Amino acid sequence: MRVVIAHSTPSGRDLDLSTYLVTDTVLCGPRGVPHVVAAAVRGGVTCVQVREKFASAREFLALVGAVVEVAGAVPVLVNDRLDVALAAHAHGVPVAGVHVGRSDLPVPIIRDLLWPDAVLGFSVGRTSELAELAVWPADTVDYLGVGPVRDTATKPGHDPAIGLAGAARIVASTTLACVAIGGLDAEIAGQLHRAGLAGAAYVSAICAADDPQQAAHVLAAAWAR
Repeated sequence: MRVVIAHSTPSGRDLDLSTYLVTDTVLCGPRGVPHVVAAAVRGGVTCVQVREKFASAREFLALVGAVVEVAGAVPVLVNDRLDVALAAHAHGVPVAGVHVGRSDLPVPIIRDLLWPDAVLGFSVGRTSELAELAVWPADTVDYLGVGPVRDTATKPGHDPAIGLAGAARIVASTTLACVAIGGLDAEIAGQLHRAGLAGAAYVSAICAADDPQQAAHVLAAAWAR
């Protein structure tokens, strides 16, 4: 396992997953994603994943570049789009890597295509899905996105919520760092930390907040407590 709970560089495979922002262009509204990311980083976000379901590849690439510019030392990953992550890296944009799901390209192929120190995250929702990881080459995946823990409106058609207990079962079944996602807020952050999660990922709790910096500060503080 290459992910540890310590910050290294934006392009390294060691990163702090504790307060993890997943962006949403619609929820960020007219402020724009880079503005919200910059505020959230000031508030204590430790990792950013740029998620954009409707933009063209060119628009997505430009957005990733803008986010990396304002994120500073905080690592930035690309959601789903391996082509965008590779293009950014090839043109000197220091993205940390990519996060993919079960409907994307086979994960071992993605690992082969990525640059050597790229971070690769993978989403799971049940302990039964961990069996797939066992047949992959060692160190294919760096961390797991686990959820949805709660029902969430930011991902229509998502699988049934697994709850805190379901997330804890996945943590107990793998040696990989696990980041919870799905309807999370400060109320549950401490519970996730105590259950052994390496971090909690937030979408609406930060992107829809009137003050993203303060929202991130509250979430980071809740995790630390």
